[in-house]
Order: sequence, then C-alpha cells, then structure tokens
Amino acid sequence: MNRLLNKSLKPLVIYALIVLLLSIPAYYFIVDRIWANELDKHQYVLRDKIESRLAKLNLPDSTVEQTINIWNEIEPGFVLTPHATDSVIKDSVYSTIRFDEFLQDREQFRSLSTSVKINNKHYRLLIETNMEEADETVMAISLAAIFFFLLLLGGFIFLIKRLSVKIWHPFYVTLDVLKSFKLNSDQQVSFEPTAIQEFNELNDSLSKLLKRNTDSYKQQKEFTENVSHELQTPLAIVQSKLDLLTQHVALTDEQYALVESANTALTRVSRINKNLLLLARIENRQFVAHEQIDLSVLLEEMTDIFAEHLERKQLILEKRIQPAITIEANEVLIEVLINNLLINAIRHNSMEGQIIAELSQHELRVINTGSHPLEKEKLFRRFSTTSTVTPGSGLGLAIIKQICDLYQWQVSYNFTDNQHIFIISF
Repeated sequence: MNRLLNKSLKPLVIYALIVLLLSIPAYYFIVDRIWANELDKHQYVLRDKIESRLAKLNLPDSTVEQTINIWNEIEPGFVLTPHATDSVIKDSVYSTIRFDEFLQDREQFRSLSTSVKINNKHYRLLIETNMEEADETVMAISLAAIFFFLLLLGGFIFLIKRLSVKIWHPFYVTLDVLKSFKLNSDQQVSFEPTAIQEFNELNDSLSKLLKRNTDSYKQQKEFTENVSHELQTPLAIVQSKLDLLTQHVALTDEQYALVESANTALTRVSRINKNLLLLARIENRQFVAHEQIDLSVLLEEMTDIFAEHLERKQLILEKRIQPAITIEANEVLIEVLINNLLINAIRHNSMEGQIIAELSQHELRVINTGSHPLEKEKLFRRFSTTSTVTPGSGLGLAIIKQICDLYQWQVSYNFTDNQHIFIISF
C-alpha cells in the first residue's frame, strides 16, 4: 500500500523526467542555432576585413596573385579563387561534413561562399570554420542542464519530504488518538489545536462524530442489557409455572402434550434471547479481555461435553488435534464458537454418522456427514433457515461469523462427498 506522499511525488517525478528528456534536444537545437548564427556573423566580418585590408594595401596585381596563392596554401580555412567579372556569386551559408586532412578525421564545417572585389577583380571567397568546438559546447551545456535539473529535482523531493513531515504532523497525531480510542471506554477524546485550518476542521468533525457514536453505543448497550434482563424474569416465571403445571396429577395426556409444547417453545425463546444478547455484546465489543488460550486443551474438553449428545444419535467423533495450539482471544467467545460448531455438526448429521474435529496450527475444521448441502447464501444470516431437513433458530452460525469477524478470522463452508466442512482460518 502506497503512502500519500509517494502518490503525489510519483506524477511529479514522471513529469519532471519527461520535461528533462524534452529539454535536452531543445537545449541542443537552441544552442546550435545560436552558435551557427554567431559563426555566420563572424564569417561576414572576416570577409569585410579581408576585402577592406587588401584594398588598403593597394598592391599590384602580380603581388595580389602571389599573396592569394600563398594564402590558399597556408590558411586552409580560406580559399580565394578568381571568377569572371560579369558573373554574380550569391552568398551561400551552409554546413558540411568532410574529411579533414590535417586532423585525419571527418569534421563538420560551417561554410560561407561569397564574392569579394580586389583591384577591380572579383574573387570567390570560401570561409570554412570547424564546428567541433560548437558540438562540444552544446554537449557541455546539455550535460550542465541535466546536472542542475537533477539537482533541482533531488532538492525538490528532499524539501517536499521534509516539509510533509512537518505539515502532516497534526494528521498523524489525530491518527494516533483515533487508534487508541476504544468505544467501550469512558475516555474523553480531545485533539490538539493546530495552525492549519483544515486539520482543525477535521478534528472538530471527528470529535462530534465520536461523541455521537459513543452516546449511541451507550444507549444501545443499556437497551440490550435492560431488554435481556426484563425478558429473562418473566420467561423464568413462566418456565417455573409450566414446570409446576406438568407435575399436576389432574392433567390429561392432551393437556400435558400442550404444556410440553409450550415449555419447548419457551425454552427456544429463552435461548434466542440469550443468543441475541450475545450477538449485541459481540458487536459492541464488550468482550475486550484477551488471554492466551490453549485451543488444543479447550477443544478436547468441549468435545467430551457432547458425549451424551453423540451417543443419542449414535455418532462417531474422530479427533485430529495437534497439541499446544495457542491463540489470543476471549475464552468465553471461543467456547461459544466451538460449542456452536459442534451443535451444528450434530444437528445437520444423520443417524450413525461421523464428526471430525481437526485442529492444526492455522485452521480449525469441523466435518460431519450429511445428505444435503446447506444454502450458502443464507448460511450466516440471522434467523435464516439453511436446511429444511434440520431447521434451527438461525443464530448459531451468525454468532460464529460475528466472532470470526471480531478477530479477523476467515470462516468458510463446503459440501464435498456428502460431508459438511466448516473451516476457521486463524
């Protein structure tokens, strides 16, 4: 997962690199044009100087010819050749690459072909300037531009990181306060005032939000506790009255059957009430106490408790429990988790079936035989019937899912080879 700073820096760095790559040919082209224009101006100045100084010397034609011949031999960058007086030579400026005999290498030259007049005679003047220095200058400027560009980019990244630490400090302070906040505690949340308006507005909104959630949590907690308490009392009274009624000698068989049916329904209501209260307590994170639990020992003890239920349906229980598997959780919730898994395995089983309780380092598997798969889309919904053959209250699997969500475990279900397989991945 990327940090916010990296998210903002990445497009900036990419943009800067694109600009850098585009700037190198731009620098080269601009400097090359400037250098070529300067060379052209310099060559025109040289032409004017040559024509002016030879005219001032007022040399005879023979001396001029000798001077030109000597000049052409000793000065390779200048060539003077006579041409007919009536022909006109237009100035021509161009770049050419040819072999330089002196340097014994191919070089690039900037050339000016023009016409000069000496002693009333017209001569073609060719001036060639080696552009090797121009290339080196352009290259040096480009390298310098790259260096300073990278230096600027590196400083830009460094400054952004340093400034972001200071600018985002109030945000991380707020984040630490939120991480330490517990909904079921009575602590008052307070945020430090900052010099940045946006963070002050954020802190103010968070304070109001947390206060509303805390008040709502307390009201919900009180409501569930009060409802559970108020329901348990009349349910217990009705239960005791029905128990007394079943002991009455004057009851007919039909009346006794009706009382037993009411007693069974009342027991189911009482169990649903307890399960709903448990779900509410789990959602409100009231089981905050954690401890190291030896899951291997606990699973052994829980499976032994169900020996009578297994005998009643003639079920075979096979244990595949690795020793010394420990987890950190609330022991009450883990007991509820195992209890519901085993009850579910017994309920959705056939006579003389099999149950396998398998525990490894990272998984708890409860496998039982069955004839029909459970409906996956309704599996962990409250009050949903996952099987028409063996219906239940629809809260046992919902409680299992809620406990797994609390500890960020994964719960999954498969039906393979006439076996229901529930897997809890730690």
